[in-house]
Amino acid sequence: MLDASVSLAWCFVYESVDSTRALVDTVIRDGAVVPPIWAFEVRNGVLAGCRRGRLSQDQASQFIDFVSDLQIELDDISIVQTFVDVIATAANHGLATYDASYLELAMRRQLPLATLDKRLVQAARQTGIELALEAI
Repeated sequence: MLDASVSLAWCFVYESVDSTRALVDTVIRDGAVVPPIWAFEVRNGVLAGCRRGRLSQDQASQFIDFVSDLQIELDDISIVQTFVDVIATAANHGLATYDASYLELAMRRQLPLATLDKRLVQAARQTGIELALEAI
């Protein structure tokens, strides 16, 4: 289970650290599961990178092709079914709802969470969710 911060670290290499580079190998080998918001967050991060001149259009396309080829499973439970749990998770841990969607999925499926978001790391620790890497 990984969040958009880790995925985007693969795109913006200067933001990558050893642990995120190692995790990409794990995802290539074993796949990962993500909430539906992940696809929008990753694409938005890539678009923002292009708009700010941090990525060329060619680099953006190559990265989107790369992540599209990974075995990344979008969690198939509907947003309607998780709405109450995501709101409660967000409220209980001071998270935005999109960040809470990652924590809710990790809790529901009992999966380790890979994130660079410090608040999400703290919330995962509070709920006993294993961390696949630490925030920098």
